[in-house]
Amino acid sequence: MSESERRRIGLEVQSHAYDPVTQPELFENVLARRVIAFLVDLLMIALPLGFLAIFIFMFGLVTLGLGWFLFLLFSPISVIWALLYYGLTLGSPASATIGMRMVDLEMRTWYGAPSYFVLGAVHAVGFWLTVTLLTPFILLVGLFNDRRRLLHDMLLGTVVINNPERAAALRRRPL
Repeated sequence: MSESERRRIGLEVQSHAYDPVTQPELFENVLARRVIAFLVDLLMIALPLGFLAIFIFMFGLVTLGLGWFLFLLFSPISVIWALLYYGLTLGSPASATIGMRMVDLEMRTWYGAPSYFVLGAVHAVGFWLTVTLLTPFILLVGLFNDRRRLLHDMLLGTVVINNPERAAALRRRPL
């Protein structure tokens, strides 16, 4: 479909907001810091779930085993908690999880808009599905593209970049 045909039927074509050639500071060391952010986020999700498991175990002891039936709800609670965590943090004004904030990263759509709750939750689901179904080697995709996007980023139209403060500091850095 040509550009004139797109305009005629009302399709607006947007280009990528972040260019690795003209803005290399946005993508510098992103993959390594994403790994660190993921580990921090994993801890932020696992700690409350660990405390919940201990509480259910203790409650089961006090109720002579009846409270242990709450463990049947543990798996759904884990999924809901993870989706809420990613949705609320990526959907926040910072467009970043707690781990991403610690390492100065943020997630944007490919055309530059901030993230929102549903995109954050779907991003988490996309990550877990691609890694589970296609093995962790799928993460190597990030090594072979200029924007350092992983497979689930490409599928969802997102990009993880350095936040504006870090990018500005990298721009001022002497070569």
